[in-house]
Amino acid sequence: MNIYLMALLAVLLPPLAVYLNAGMTRQFWINLLLTMLGFVPGRCMRSML
Repeated sequence: MNIYLMALLAVLLPPLAVYLNAGMTRQFWINLLLTMLGFVPGRCMRSML
């Protein structure tokens, strides 16, 4: 997938970017939970992948 599109998705919708990158794995669920708790933790998790 285009790297610029993935970067944009990582900023706007971190769980979607994780899902497209890793599928429905534990990383996705952790990222979804962190994003629901607050947008910043979800973005931090995405940047570590």
